[in-house]
Amino acid sequence: MSDLHIWAGLLVGWVLYAMFLTGTVSYFKEEISQWMRPEVPHRIALPDAATVAERVTAELTTRAAGSPQWSFSLPDARKPEVDAFWRKPGVTGGRRSFESATFDPDTGHAVAARATGGGEFFYRFHFQFHYMPVLWGRWLAGVCAMFMLVAIVSGVITHKKIFTDFFTFRWGKGQRSWLDAHNVLSVLGLPFHLMITYTGLVTLAALYMPFAEQTAFKTPAERRALTEQTSAFLQPRTPSGQSAPLASVGDMVRQAQARWGAEGPSRVTIANAGDQVARVAVTRGDDGRVSISPQYMLFEGSTGRLLEVRDRVGPAAETRGVMYALHIGRFSDGATRWLYFIVSLAGTAMVGTGLVMWTVKRRARLPDPQRPHLGFRLVERLNIAAIAGLSIAMAGMLWANRLLPTELAQRAAWEIHVFFIVWAATLAWALLRPARRAWIELLWAATAVLALLPLLSWVTTGRHLLASLQAGDGVFAGMDLMLWALAALHAVLALRTMRHQARLPRARPAAHAAAEAAARPATPAGEALATEGGR
Repeated sequence: MSDLHIWAGLLVGWVLYAMFLTGTVSYFKEEISQWMRPEVPHRIALPDAATVAERVTAELTTRAAGSPQWSFSLPDARKPEVDAFWRKPGVTGGRRSFESATFDPDTGHAVAARATGGGEFFYRFHFQFHYMPVLWGRWLAGVCAMFMLVAIVSGVITHKKIFTDFFTFRWGKGQRSWLDAHNVLSVLGLPFHLMITYTGLVTLAALYMPFAEQTAFKTPAERRALTEQTSAFLQPRTPSGQSAPLASVGDMVRQAQARWGAEGPSRVTIANAGDQVARVAVTRGDDGRVSISPQYMLFEGSTGRLLEVRDRVGPAAETRGVMYALHIGRFSDGATRWLYFIVSLAGTAMVGTGLVMWTVKRRARLPDPQRPHLGFRLVERLNIAAIAGLSIAMAGMLWANRLLPTELAQRAAWEIHVFFIVWAATLAWALLRPARRAWIELLWAATAVLALLPLLSWVTTGRHLLASLQAGDGVFAGMDLMLWALAALHAVLALRTMRHQARLPRARPAAHAAAEAAARPATPAGEALATEGGR
């Protein structure tokens, strides 16, 4: 079990670290997206959702004329603007068959803001990566999540003193300190880590195990019926050819508000607008519901007549909805979201300390620790780029958001390109420099880019911390404070690395080391980790 735990974590550890860290920041993806669009002003009060729905519908009637499918969000405290997308007329396929825009809820007109991937990039990257087909990325994420699940279960079995380990941390003890940190971080959030890994697999279970669905729903009509029951996203119908104006969408939203409360409705989806067969779905939000199973009210578009209220699904679909909601945490209030963030950040550190601990332990066993073999050097350099380098790359994307010209073609894509260019540069640096120096230099670089980012934002946007606090702008003030907190964390890590003096055994001839290893009595696998810690 010790070997299984070590190798299950190591083989995909670098990918898992990236998935954990980008997934962690995704709990605040809406706030990150707001910060990355500084042209959008801070709002103290939100307009009435029904009035906003009327304004946006009127705008889409002109802007998306002929589109068979519209969908737009309704403003809430975390996302006061209206994000809308609509299908291009006569175009079918994936995401490229849609157009999108952000609208001002006060006017209904499009917002003139810089193009950006926002926090949505980090969210998408953590389960489908980038520069590869979406299905490939999700399969890769699923394989890594399965490795993580194996590592968690085998780690629990390996750590026989799991509760003692929670209260044990010896600072400045080299390998022992890394092991203690890994144990504490693992035990601290063990229920969360187990939940987040398992529910992550459940969210894509239909992709990984499609056989039951394919067996139960054989015809296209049956599969469409399944989609309609498990999703509130209306699919276009065959047009009747008889034109009919839309009834008041605002009145439909007000009916939903009467049922779910003023902040209950979160999205409006309209299919076949302007046709006699038009349908309008007003969807309930996830706030306060530990399930993302669809709840919506379906209206006849031409008359506004309520056709159906769907506020429950079957037991299997509801179970999936709860699992999915537990993973993404959209039901949470501010305090719960911060708890998600903190424990998920501890999970990121758990993966990182596990990767570093592997190199620390293996270096002490090498015949000549000063001249490690190629495989060891590769793992060591990948650790540096995956851990310190990823922090620099994520900050680099935020720097690009402030520095790239707003009129640049494909600007949102170039923000993402900068992320990967910077990340690749940190890997090159780690390969070219001595390992200890690379750790120190990249950790200080991460400190600098994180600490200077609020100053860059002030210079380029005029929105500084004091002004944000005075205006009650929690998003900009919170981002500045969090960036400085993360910069301080990287500075502490850099200082600790500078002060650390490795305690390495003297180099021994390879033949002598092999003979000594052969003479040493075997250690049971379950006690291997404890034995190493005792040394």
